[in-house]
Amino acid sequence: MLARLRFRVERSRGRSYPEPDHPYRNAFQRDRDRVIHSRAFRRLEAKTQVFAPGLSDHFRNRLTHTIEVAQIARTLANVLELDEDLTEALALAHDIGHPPFAHAGEEELNRQMERFGDRFEHNLHALRIVESFEQRYARFPGLNLTFEVREGIVKHSRDFGPAERPEVEPYLPGLRPPLEAQLIDLADEVAYNTADLDDAFSAGMLSAPDVAECVPLYRAIHESIETRFPAATGREHFNEGLRQLIDALVSGLIEGTVSQAREASVGNVDEARAFPRRLAAFTPETAETSRILKRFLYAKVYASEALADHRNRSMAMIAELFQFFLDYPDRLPQGYWEQTLAEPAHRVVCDYIAGMTDGFFRRTYEQAIGPAIPPGS
Repeated sequence: MLARLRFRVERSRGRSYPEPDHPYRNAFQRDRDRVIHSRAFRRLEAKTQVFAPGLSDHFRNRLTHTIEVAQIARTLANVLELDEDLTEALALAHDIGHPPFAHAGEEELNRQMERFGDRFEHNLHALRIVESFEQRYARFPGLNLTFEVREGIVKHSRDFGPAERPEVEPYLPGLRPPLEAQLIDLADEVAYNTADLDDAFSAGMLSAPDVAECVPLYRAIHESIETRFPAATGREHFNEGLRQLIDALVSGLIEGTVSQAREASVGNVDEARAFPRRLAAFTPETAETSRILKRFLYAKVYASEALADHRNRSMAMIAELFQFFLDYPDRLPQGYWEQTLAEPAHRVVCDYIAGMTDGFFRRTYEQAIGPAIPPGS
């Protein structure tokens, strides 16, 4: 497949703070383990993916979503003959910078930061987490991950040009990340598109015929399943269709990436990094299916009235708590309050809120401001 583009661990640029080699784990395996043992990774269990947990115990959260992304990403790396350890480390770290309340939380934190000419990006916040906020080692701050994992975190969603953002200057702006890192964003796309279909089905927001009506690929899958399994239940029909949809999307990503690499005529990692665009890609047909799925999910799920109230209330609460801590920085935990003496208060407040789980946010809000008004009240 693409073994010539595999990023070999012995080529790593290493860590910010040199460490002796481990006797039986390579550097990328150690990165994977450090991410898993971090507090930021554990907090993903209590952060909303799309659906708040109050409605069901079966909805994805940030942690279960991350596990699904890692599973898909490992499969891709294995088939394409890339480095599975680097791919897995990147997949497990890809969401640790997300704040509480899913994308609503990120949007509101960014809105608050824009008041000060700043911004919030969860990928750059994840870099701050692994470089300084996690404090598990006596010898260095942060997790001291390899350069390639940190670069992949920074470039998870997009590439940067030279001098575009000061904090990414050390991470080779102007170059693409290794192909292992390029896979993560698209593995993420496969995972959340299909998982959100599943969770929305469980919530009663859509049916298999609804999806079939709007998504041509799923329509063909659904019709075949109905013919082959006429006695199956609606849930069984849906699960079988979802499984085949995931397989089709992953297969399309493998085929598309191999095709892009062939057309680009890149022969090694350095040529792939210097190529003007990313090589990880769906086939055109699969990319169109993914775009249709996104539009369908936005109309039926993300923009639905059922989620809008919770989203709006969550954003309002973040804005209130953000302003509260700006007005009363002495009410921050001592370590954060001391940071406000040397750093802009809005940055410190943003970092504090971004690290919260949904539950801790609500408890902090109630202690600072008063009872949280439930959605729909």
